[in-house]
Amino acid sequence: MMSLLPSTAWLFDMTITKRKLTHYLSDTMALTARECAALVDTLFDTIRLTLAAGEGVNLSGFGNFTPRDKRARPGRNPKNGKPVEIKARRVVAFRASPLLKKMTMAKEPLT
Repeated sequence: MMSLLPSTAWLFDMTITKRKLTHYLSDTMALTARECAALVDTLFDTIRLTLAAGEGVNLSGFGNFTPRDKRARPGRNPKNGKPVEIKARRVVAFRASPLLKKMTMAKEPLT
């Protein structure tokens, strides 16, 4: 089947960066590179601000980012073996959507 989108082979050779994402959007959309860069920056800023406010982010078909509070707990210094307390902190958990799980389990990349 022939795709109208440009080749996505570059997506599979290494980590996708904001720059690569911006170039891909400018190649596939009727937007300038500057507009695409602003779009990508705004998307990631919105995700960061939402998570920092303690709210989750649901990207349908991709997954959910959820802030979680971890309690303080005892731990051990791996260098000297002495016990230390690991402080309470907030972390972001990611749970992949069923579609993303299915795609990552495929033997060949889906385009």
